[in-house]
Amino acid sequence: MAYGTYRGLFPPEVAGPLAKLLVLLLVGYGLYQNRHLKSLYLVLLGLFLNTLVIFANGGHMPVSLAALERAGIAEFAGLLRTKGDAVHALLDETTRLPFLGDVIPLPPLRKVVSPGDLFILLGIVGVVVEGALKGGIRLGRRALALRLLLYLAFVLALLTLRG
Repeated sequence: MAYGTYRGLFPPEVAGPLAKLLVLLLVGYGLYQNRHLKSLYLVLLGLFLNTLVIFANGGHMPVSLAALERAGIAEFAGLLRTKGDAVHALLDETTRLPFLGDVIPLPPLRKVVSPGDLFILLGIVGVVVEGALKGGIRLGRRALALRLLLYLAFVLALLTLRG
């Protein structure tokens, strides 16, 4: 949806809310189906925080210009100023709950994230650890540690490729 909006295929007023609704439904279904995994409650908290700030700001995730600059990606400010992104908007004095927006710069990854994103990431790492430790009785310590490291490396690779 964001790419389609950028290319002019969808107006941001339609694409943004529709994309957010679809994501919420799919993630909500996945969380419900895996509710036995305790770490997913962190994902749920992160999703709640992100949803709260998005709905408080008319369907857009506010992004801090200062955080963009510190992350080394200030060039995206122009896109946000022109409302060319269906999901994000530049944080300003009218922003509600600005501390829950994308205000945390991650310069090594050239990303800006929200507190909700951090909870989601912690939850995903927790699920990976839970998955790696499941069946630990049969695995030796060395095999268990290797399995855990491979899972964490996979998650890190996915996060890096996402950018």
